[in-house]
Amino acid sequence: RHDTENVPFLMPNLIPPKIPDGERVDFDDIHRKRMEKDLMELQTLIEVHFESRKKEEEELISLKERIEKRRSERAEQHRIRSERDKERQKRLEYQFTRQKYEVPVCASLQHFYIK
Repeated sequence: RHDTENVPFLMPNLIPPKIPDGERVDFDDIHRKRMEKDLMELQTLIEVHFESRKKEEEELISLKERIEKRRSERAEQHRIRSERDKERQKRLEYQFTRQKYEVPVCASLQHFYIK
């Protein structure tokens, strides 16, 4: 058994319309007014829905723009980092090559040696 089966069914507090004594009731008019009210409620719900969708769409566009901006910034940072790494690698290679082929100078001739 489900829990909902144990709970008694509660009717909402519906108040029946007062029927004037001795007058005829125009059920078509009551039905028309009810339809108009339902239509207005539906139009309001539709309007709220589309306002919400519009706001969500704007937020989604904003998010996509932020993601793209961040992606391009990261790509630029990566490019700069790669260039710096290449320059550093070239300097290290140059220093290594220079040290490898540099001729040691005897102590007595060091004052003539120009770096």
